[in-house]
Amino acid sequence: MGFFLETLFGGLMSGMLYALIGLGFVLIFKASGVFNFAQGAMVLVAALSMARFSEWLPRWLGFDNMILANVLAFIVSAIVMFLLAVAIERFVLRHLVNQEATTLLMATLGISYFLDGLGQITFGSSVYSINVGMPKDPLLILDSVFEGGLLINLEDLTAAVIAALLVAALALFFQYTSTGRALRAVADDHQAAQSIGIPLNRIWVIVWSVAGLVALVAGIIWGSKFGVQFTLSTAALRALPVVILGGLTSVPGAILGGLIIGVGEKLSEVYLGSLVGGGIEIWFAYVLALVFLLFRPQGLFGEKIIDRV
Repeated sequence: MGFFLETLFGGLMSGMLYALIGLGFVLIFKASGVFNFAQGAMVLVAALSMARFSEWLPRWLGFDNMILANVLAFIVSAIVMFLLAVAIERFVLRHLVNQEATTLLMATLGISYFLDGLGQITFGSSVYSINVGMPKDPLLILDSVFEGGLLINLEDLTAAVIAALLVAALALFFQYTSTGRALRAVADDHQAAQSIGIPLNRIWVIVWSVAGLVALVAGIIWGSKFGVQFTLSTAALRALPVVILGGLTSVPGAILGGLIIGVGEKLSEVYLGSLVGGGIEIWFAYVLALVFLLFRPQGLFGEKIIDRV
């Protein structure tokens, strides 16, 4: 029982990180109606920025304090992601208003490759580390309830709490603020939103900035645990099944989808991995996503789209 709960907790904690990355996809889709294939590249650029500026700033400014270095690097990285959002809106999205979804999708693919190249030119192609002081030691809990207790990874627990707080804050932002309601209106109909005075350009800058902030937090968490390398942009695409399960238009769906994927991966690897020769954790999420695409393509909480002619 104790081992099962350890695996379950590990899956829930991984699931919160998946939910955080998946939330970036949902944010862009809700505002622009396009699936953003550049989200993985945004996570990469954000993580590279955090890793490099936390190293560069102490050297440039002449101080030796890890906390100050990380705070300043986070601020600079957030500014970098905001400037990227402004550039994407001004030079790409502004010229593609009311275009077909396929056109917007191809545009995000182009943005993805551009960001990969920009990251390599600006920050280099080595493997970098991010040290934000997250605890590494395991924590033993419930040792009086279960024999041997439950061993919880403190780093995973801290990351899950951070991800959960950010996801909750964004869910409240979408639901209860005027900007959040404007984002939903823009997603429903660009022309109608503009006709009632909603500034489409400003809304897109906001949503790409928020998605950039989400990418930054996800990149810091991922980079702190695994290091920052260029495979991160493709690793972040492991969150694709999350939004397929939860629904492309649903923030709660991204949360639940992430938890389902995280728990499913861990449990299937532990209890079914030996039956299929291992490696089930790599493809489990995609098989589950395929099942949803066949039988419930809108996801658990997504809106069923009906085209009227």
